[in-house]
Amino acid sequence: MKTRSVVVYSVLRLLAFLVPLGIMLLFPIFREMYWLALIFAALIGLSLSIIFLRRPLDDVSSGLAARRARRQRTTAAEQDAEVEDVANAALQPDDGDGPENHSAGR
Repeated sequence: MKTRSVVVYSVLRLLAFLVPLGIMLLFPIFREMYWLALIFAALIGLSLSIIFLRRPLDDVSSGLAARRARRQRTTAAEQDAEVEDVANAALQPDDGDGPENHSAGR
């Protein structure tokens, strides 16, 4: 259920931005200068996520690191196949008389 934690973390980050933005847009000054409300909402959202969302961020980061490690780790069968390929390549004679050196016209 690592995907669930990514979704929860993303939703919480969006809420940390959208709720302050919505509250600030209730004030007339921020309706006129909406760009200032966006900047303040981004700063507030960043602060809230640093303070309150450290644990979900750690969970998401560790899940992504574990998934990457599983994807990069080669299995025993893949390692065995790679060793066989290297051994077969070392045993093949390299006299330049292989099929890749013959032209189609001969």
